[in-house]
Amino acid sequence: MGDPRAFVIVGCAIAAAIAVLVAVGAAISEGLATAKAVEAVGRQPEARKEIVSTLIIGNAITESNSIYGLLISLLIIFVLANKLG
Repeated sequence: MGDPRAFVIVGCAIAAAIAVLVAVGAAISEGLATAKAVEAVGRQPEARKEIVSTLIIGNAITESNSIYGLLISLLIIFVLANKLG
């Protein structure tokens, strides 16, 4: 049928690709949050300081999730694949 290690390496590559998709979700959510923040500032310019600070905190949390996804994909590629390959 084939080498079982090859199936595991392919599985690792697929898992790494799925983990990288976290970045796509993060980019979409950051774009939506920024759009809503700009809309909110347009409606209430006096609340700009609070809106921007909340936006920055929310984007930082979202970006940390993206970095975790990148870290997991790198671990899958370099650690698991090298142990098995």
